[in-house]
Amino acid sequence: MSAGPMTPTTELPATRLLPEELEVARLIVSALSLEVAPEEIEPEAPLFNEGLGLDSIDALEMALAISKAYNVKLRSDDERNHRIFASLRSLTAHIEKNRAR
Repeated sequence: MSAGPMTPTTELPATRLLPEELEVARLIVSALSLEVAPEEIEPEAPLFNEGLGLDSIDALEMALAISKAYNVKLRSDDERNHRIFASLRSLTAHIEKNRAR
């Protein structure tokens, strides 16, 4: 008996961390001393409020850690911060786009 072809789920790509996302997740967990494994952070989940539950102080600490690690400047008055810090995936994309190599 054949079970038929397996169809991929649409959720899998959204929950799988890309290598650069895992790197940023590790930095966030370390910088903020979070009690969550970096691998458990959902890449599309909100970083603030109902997602990881981060607050504005966490954002400042995260921005400092990112600046040191990637030489990417994140300014508190940047109008794009809501989008940049929306999720691990959006933050990582911003870092990848702007990092000094």
